Amino acid sequence: MDSARDERRGGRGRARLPGHATATLGTIVICQFMIGLDATVVNIALPKIRAALHFTPVSLAWVVSAYILAFGGLLLLGGRTGDVLGRRRMFMAGLSLFAVASLFAGLATSAAWLLSARVAQGAGAAFAAPSALALVTANFTEGRERDRALAVVTGSYAASLIVGLIVGGMITAWASWRWVMFMNVPLAVALLVLAPLFISEAERHRARFDLLGAVLSVGVMTALVYGFLRAASGGWHSAVTIAMFPAAAVLAAVLVAVEARAAQPVVPLRLLRHRGRSASYLNLLILTGPMAAMNFFVTQLLQNVLGFSPLTAGLAFLPLGAALMAAGGLSVQLLRRVGHRPVVIAGIMLVGGGLFWLSRVSVSSTYAGAILAPSVIMGLGVGLSFTAVNEMILSGVSGRDSGAASSLLEAMQWLGSVLGLSILVTVLGAASRDAARHLPPGLNAAGDARYVLVHGMSAGFTAAIGFTALALLVTLSGIRRPAAADHAAAGEDAATAVPGPGADSGADSGAPAQPARNSLIRRACG
Repeated sequence: MDSARDERRGGRGRARLPGHATATLGTIVICQFMIGLDATVVNIALPKIRAALHFTPVSLAWVVSAYILAFGGLLLLGGRTGDVLGRRRMFMAGLSLFAVASLFAGLATSAAWLLSARVAQGAGAAFAAPSALALVTANFTEGRERDRALAVVTGSYAASLIVGLIVGGMITAWASWRWVMFMNVPLAVALLVLAPLFISEAERHRARFDLLGAVLSVGVMTALVYGFLRAASGGWHSAVTIAMFPAAAVLAAVLVAVEARAAQPVVPLRLLRHRGRSASYLNLLILTGPMAAMNFFVTQLLQNVLGFSPLTAGLAFLPLGAALMAAGGLSVQLLRRVGHRPVVIAGIMLVGGGLFWLSRVSVSSTYAGAILAPSVIMGLGVGLSFTAVNEMILSGVSGRDSGAASSLLEAMQWLGSVLGLSILVTVLGAASRDAARHLPPGLNAAGDARYVLVHGMSAGFTAAIGFTALALLVTLSGIRRPAAADHAAAGEDAATAVPGPGADSGADSGAPAQPARNSLIRRACG
């Protein structure tokens, strides 16, 4: 009876049109792309949104921040809910909420209405995104097929953050800002139709839901993201900003204690037992900051110093996006030949080189001479390093933990973005104020503004190099397995990595170790 019931459940979870790998991957990629796009596409439309809905200069920042706060705050919960209730189910539920919220955002007639809809968009994305990433492991065979799928998903998501600037500029120039929101609706509806056709449900792992862990995880993430957002917009001197970090630390300590005892934790601590995976999570936290700051700084540089229109400024990011996508494909080939550690190191060095070049910017710089080449270099570096660390994080993770691993991956990216941006914007502000006090003689008012801004950006790019140095240190100390060991278990049976029911302790189901204990280490770089 039980086996018959399990078979019926499995049949309902299978894709109706199996065997179409391209369609399966395309559905997942479009979801990740849409969610990433929504984080940046609004930026260039902000002036028109402010005029239409009468935002104050301070409240306008929350059009972006409300989405980021809801997304970041609920990511850990969203990923674990997919593990327990079904990843395709939560993927579709999150998409449904995202579509409805996007429709209401486009129809907004007041600032409060729009901000509420942006929160709902972020919540929907928090449940859809980690489930989408976890579904890659359920629908693609371990090995080269999954490597390629993860590379495409990783590259497309990172590229979406750049393409958002281009699309935002196009919509702002040619249509109403409301279409920045409306465009999500047909995409989400199409994905809801495609998902049951081409995506098979992952195995569900029924368990008592960790309610206390869920509440604490939301509290930790919300406090951190809100604190960093406040720091980025208003500096580090606010009492509210400062209070967020000790609050997050206390909640995190309680969360660790609770999760260590939970049967089905929201944040399985076993995921962090493997040194290489922990190092990869930390690298995501570190490296997304310079990328976010680069997008923010260069957008201002193009428009406020070089005089580009919003649309032209968006199009100027195309070479970076193309380099990022190309490096994602190249990374797959390199991973099979040399292992993860050299690929991550090469990517970090390229990112650092691009930042050093950008730090040489001046008021006389041109796009072709000072921005194009370093942008391409950074795109190559991000494509190589992010593909390698993402693939390592998800390698060897048991089926019951893939949603949690994916949500923690996404959380590190978002925390890294707001953390890095808050620190580097602070550096920019301090350097700009210093430049304003020591202006060269003979500048007019416009020249003063450009000089101050460029001086601040140069300091910000220089400080960002420190992030890459820290990421390099983490890689060298935390990712030690030689390349040959990455391939040693290539032909072993992947089933040995999946523990039996109730095996929360003992063999580390989320942490690749020796080949005899876990057959999926061939792509772990630890």
